Amino acid sequence: MDLEERLHLVTRGVEELVTEEELKEAMASGRGLRAYIGFEPSGLVHIGWLICASKIRDLAEAGFQVTVFWADWHAYINDKLGGDIENIRTCARYMEDCFEALGVPRDKVEYRYASEILDDIDYWERVIKVAKATSLSRVKRAMTIMGRGEDDAELDSSKLFYPILQATDMFAMDIDLAYSGMDQRRAHMLARDAAEKLGWKKPIAIHTPLLPGLKGGERMDPVAAKMSKRDPDSGIMIHDGIEDLQRKLKKAYCPPEAEEEGRNPVLMLCSLILFPRLGAMSIERPEKFGGPLRYEDYASLREDYFSGALHPMDLKKGAAAALAELLAPVAEYFERRPENYEAIKATLDSLGR
Repeated sequence: MDLEERLHLVTRGVEELVTEEELKEAMASGRGLRAYIGFEPSGLVHIGWLICASKIRDLAEAGFQVTVFWADWHAYINDKLGGDIENIRTCARYMEDCFEALGVPRDKVEYRYASEILDDIDYWERVIKVAKATSLSRVKRAMTIMGRGEDDAELDSSKLFYPILQATDMFAMDIDLAYSGMDQRRAHMLARDAAEKLGWKKPIAIHTPLLPGLKGGERMDPVAAKMSKRDPDSGIMIHDGIEDLQRKLKKAYCPPEAEEEGRNPVLMLCSLILFPRLGAMSIERPEKFGGPLRYEDYASLREDYFSGALHPMDLKKGAAAALAELLAPVAEYFERRPENYEAIKATLDSLGR
């Protein structure tokens, strides 16, 4: 595979790359490159992970050594799963299964826990240096990466550690490329700024789009509007069956105006997940409403939708059927290996969730 093909794999479907010149230089160097994506283990997995799984496979195929980083102590700081570190690690084991079920081979990635690197005194030396290079106001602005606002630093002082730890993780693991959704952008920019001041290697950053929640939401803030597992009717879980998919999509926000395209969760499902994964999409309709449709690309579906040739309800039904097809291997995987899924469900039940 030549350099251009590898670059295409890394950058396809990416909303932001910081920076293209740095990426080309690193990939042309011929040295081994490390990429990472970090997760707080905090509950059941929603379909936005399909975007992450695809990009992880792209990075591995392009020659990166990819680390999936389970931020267990970060999740503890963020009060996830009752603030119980064992609950958090139970969730991480389940999430490893999710990635495999979504098509990420275990031999293509390395799974690491934050607790594995926090034992190293060099890590804490880096924490202090990153903190010295970063203003308090910048740390507070970066707290959106943990789903919190600046005022949440008043809850307990550990909240202020979080952005500094996340930046330090990249340096401790000698990361060349940091990957995330757009919601983690501020952590990557904080790390790059600290690296500039400290004379350290700056991590290249790539960010994929966020899948909007089914209810629509904030017009100007895609992070606030992103799909979340916290609202059962706003998020689609990878474990949802056809009846759940049909019910949730039936109620989904689906405006016919073209200027609302980026906030339309059904269209974004098609654009970001269904066409990239399935390559085509069929929509069953009675003959009296025009008969069945088949789309070979998102552009054709988009054109019919905004012209009125494709009704929102027909789009929703087609998206539900396509998602059911896409998620069928996930159900089969967890039928064969239910242990970690059952463990996290028991944990969530014990917490009343």
